[in-house]
Amino acid sequence: MKNSLLSKSARSLKIALGAVLAIALASALGLQYPTTAGIITILSIQGTKLETLKTAGKRALAFLCALALAGLCYGLLGYSVWAFGVYLFLFVLLCLVMRWQEAIAMDSVLVSHFLSQGAFFSLLGNEALLFCVGTGFGILVNLHLRSRREQFTLASDRVDQQIKGILGDMARWLAQEDKSAAAGSNAVSCPIGCGENYFDMLWEALGQAETCAVANYGNAPFSRDTYELDYVRMRQQQAVILQAVYDNIRGITYLPRQAGQVAKLLKQIQQEYHRYNNVEGLLSQLQALLADMQTQDLPRSREEFEARAVLFYILKQLEELLEVKKRFCA
Repeated sequence: MKNSLLSKSARSLKIALGAVLAIALASALGLQYPTTAGIITILSIQGTKLETLKTAGKRALAFLCALALAGLCYGLLGYSVWAFGVYLFLFVLLCLVMRWQEAIAMDSVLVSHFLSQGAFFSLLGNEALLFCVGTGFGILVNLHLRSRREQFTLASDRVDQQIKGILGDMARWLAQEDKSAAAGSNAVSCPIGCGENYFDMLWEALGQAETCAVANYGNAPFSRDTYELDYVRMRQQQAVILQAVYDNIRGITYLPRQAGQVAKLLKQIQQEYHRYNNVEGLLSQLQALLADMQTQDLPRSREEFEARAVLFYILKQLEELLEVKKRFCA
């Protein structure tokens, strides 16, 4: 709570200071309507550098279009409310089509100055400078934003710990014929004693890691490093596969001896589960287990046949789980 309040206070101070400095510079330059520069600064500040730059680019293009439409409407219809209304209709329509909605209010305020003064060309320089000053301070205010790699490391480590816990639990569940506890809660038991659904916790951790990765990418607009985003996507794909594996494990009620072999492999995957493992060794173990199972004696009962078929399918799912990581490391 304290950190959140400090963060909000810092953001509020940043916005207020940027707006005041923009107004001060506009006044020092002798511009008319200097407070407009402060409003433009406020509207220009976004959550990340990338968002701020993208928004500034869209608004600059929209501003040029607004000037062209305003000159046309005022030139044909005079400096009247009706002319401003026609301009608004055309400009809003253009912004909706081009997805420039964030530019509607700001550019329309600038264009309204032509109506107030009853002049166009003599105010062009004034309005252009107001736009540049306000947008410039909006960009400058966000220059201090930096990628927070350590936050992503912590968030992704939480994801990895959640997945390791699930793998360990599935290895234990696979060795137990009575899975009523798992069936009742519809979740793997949590090794740290929590009472929530373990997969819900995993997806929550993935969401936090993704938010951090997106913010870091946005605050490094000139970098093409997508490692964090790719890492989160890879773990998301693995989470989907893990959920399917768990559902299959929960449905097994008969345990042939092959169940112990698969459980041992799950335990091995858990032990070697970390971000720098290229999983080639685990894939070799899995392929050896698949080959061994194909040479074993045929099932002697229907329930053994069904259980072994599920185990074989689980191994193929685990193969895909590992292949996802291998592709990421390639």
